[in-house]
Amino acid sequence: MKVSLNKLAILLFGVVLMLAACGTNSAQKEEEQNQGGGSQQEENQNENQNEEPAQKFKIGVTQIVEHDSLNAAFDGFKKAIEDAGLDVEWDVQNALGEPSNNPTIAANLVNAGVDLIFANSTPSAQSVASETQDIPIVFTSVTDAVGAELVESMEKPGGNVTGTIDNHPEAIPNTIKFLKEQLNAKNVGMVFNSGEQNSRAQIDIAKKTAEELGIKIVEASVSTSAEVKQATESLLGKVDSLYVITDNTVVSALDSVVDVANSNKLPLMVGEFDSVRNGGLGAYGFEYYDIGYEAGQMAVKILKDGVKPADIPAQVPQNLKLVMNKETAETIGLEIKDEWNAELE
Repeated sequence: MKVSLNKLAILLFGVVLMLAACGTNSAQKEEEQNQGGGSQQEENQNENQNEEPAQKFKIGVTQIVEHDSLNAAFDGFKKAIEDAGLDVEWDVQNALGEPSNNPTIAANLVNAGVDLIFANSTPSAQSVASETQDIPIVFTSVTDAVGAELVESMEKPGGNVTGTIDNHPEAIPNTIKFLKEQLNAKNVGMVFNSGEQNSRAQIDIAKKTAEELGIKIVEASVSTSAEVKQATESLLGKVDSLYVITDNTVVSALDSVVDVANSNKLPLMVGEFDSVRNGGLGAYGFEYYDIGYEAGQMAVKILKDGVKPADIPAQVPQNLKLVMNKETAETIGLEIKDEWNAELE
């Protein structure tokens, strides 16, 4: 009996040792697993830290006034930026038709430290170009970029400025020819802001073409949109037709010109399609949305790819065509002929 008890004690002691060993091995395995998991977690954290966050850009916008064409150009610009997937913070400022506000806006955008400035109109672009030679500037809705001293040439802009112009070389000559050859115009009235360099350039082109065709341009100058109706009325009795170019001051008050033209049965040719949609008779033109989009593509090259504005040629509009307002034609008693190949609004 004593021998049996000793054997039993030895057996129990062996079982205890085995259980202790199993517990130790389990604890070691658990610790190793925990250590392994910790290493994996640290590895994942390191990978996340190595991933570069998407770059965010700040784009300043300066626009001379609110009207459909300039707004459409800005919409096109924004869409190009969106299509490129850029993360952008916008700083949008509008001069509200007051050129004296442009220098302040330009200084504000430069001081805000924007990465690029989108200038929507000639006076807007001129102000920011004179304020900074370091921040890239992309313009649109500019008629004569070389004459406005924004670029050295269309092919090689130089400096920190490039963009898209709103002056197809055939648009104004085609309009004057249409007035002469299809509408039998002899005296064409043109209301414009002589303080806008882009307007003066267009008037000079119109006068040159009119002189070649043997017709006369009768000018009426304004300084603000409030003067547009009176200036238009001053042309009555002196002209047989009207032509509004892409003058920001006049286009922002186009409804008053349309009223005078329609009331007196005068054909009113305009400089862009939005003015046709707003009551003008017709225009040889293009979509401002498109030139805005093309300007946006330039901005993407600058911001995303690091291309310098000096190395991006300025562009002219594409796809010039004649668009006419059917309702306006009916109002003034004009038949739109098939041979004009006009698209109707």
